[in-house]
Amino acid sequence: MPHADHRPLTASPGTSTRATARTRPRSEPARPRAVAPGSPSTATRAPGTPTRTRSARPRLLAAACAVALALAGCSTGGGASGEAPSGADGRAIPELAENRLQILDGPAVPDLPVTVPSVVHDPYRTSEDPLEYEDVEVTDASRILPLSGSLAEIVFTLGLGDHVVGRDVSATFEEAAGLPVVSEGHDISAESALALEPTVVLADTQSGPPETVEQLQNAGVPVVIVEEAWTVDEMYPRFSRVAEALGVPDSGARLTERTQGQMAQVRASSAEAVGDPSVAFLYLRGTAGVYLLGGPGSGADAMLAEVGARDAGVEMGLTAPFTPITAEALIAAQPDVILVMTGGLESVGGVDGLVGIPGVAQTPAGADRAVIDVEDGVLLNFGPRTPQVIAALAEELAAAGTGGAAE
Repeated sequence: MPHADHRPLTASPGTSTRATARTRPRSEPARPRAVAPGSPSTATRAPGTPTRTRSARPRLLAAACAVALALAGCSTGGGASGEAPSGADGRAIPELAENRLQILDGPAVPDLPVTVPSVVHDPYRTSEDPLEYEDVEVTDASRILPLSGSLAEIVFTLGLGDHVVGRDVSATFEEAAGLPVVSEGHDISAESALALEPTVVLADTQSGPPETVEQLQNAGVPVVIVEEAWTVDEMYPRFSRVAEALGVPDSGARLTERTQGQMAQVRASSAEAVGDPSVAFLYLRGTAGVYLLGGPGSGADAMLAEVGARDAGVEMGLTAPFTPITAEALIAAQPDVILVMTGGLESVGGVDGLVGIPGVAQTPAGADRAVIDVEDGVLLNFGPRTPQVIAALAEELAAAGTGGAAE
């Protein structure tokens, strides 16, 4: 948490500022999915695949088929049966279960040096303080070190994966699997990072701990810090900022155009099939006694809005991104479906443990065991794989039987 006695920030002349995102909990490292005793078993699945636990109903198959057909674009001749929607470049969006990126076609050749704006590192900044910027010069992109999974996705998708020398534990996609990890949990190790001899480090305003970022900067490595993204609209500037810092701005523009096209298609094809279920996003870390209900600004609210679902925390009038769960709040919210991160679900003992949390069993979602879990490293990443996440989430919500099919 920021220090209570934070100092006010003043923007440097000629630099722009904007309010930074509110402090939110971050996902923990993705762990192998554990099936709780007594809950339906699941086959081994690729990281990132959403799973659903729910009592069987005849309409589930119809709902799942409806959204699958919609996403395939079969009714318009948009692709073969079972094929995912395509983006601006005409290529189909990979299934999230494939756990792979959709790398841009063509070579990405950095045009360096470049001087780009970078958020000033300030460990005392609070959510009410504006961001302040400074110029950082990047002269060499031959050894790139992204300090988050989302940033790593962007670098790889731009076509610069061969230049990446390490990864944060949240970079769980297949292309990054063989890279050395420089973090434990959310904490980056300065020693591990510097041992890789990066020529440029990419971070965001949540990267830390603060002393690690300072060590990297003091070592003379260019550290470019970009803003966080907690909505779809906020992720596109990140594409541009990363691409500009690595000397491939045209690739950043292409990635933005393609992703916008994919998002438009997924949004249009999923909303009707999903309907408008009420979904409660629960951030759970049972081992630490953390049980939070998502509200406006959690990131999950933006994801749910993309498929036409209603965020239960927003609808009940929460004003903070995350609020401690109470039985009364959950019962009042009456969500049809509960959305969680896979690691969080595991931490409370699976679905059996989840419904044991006070108030959960008294909701339609808890009574019906309507729980969707998505791997920690992708749900709120807001990056190139977000269209895959949205498509998978839409299919799971449709199959949950809360919309898109008649009773």
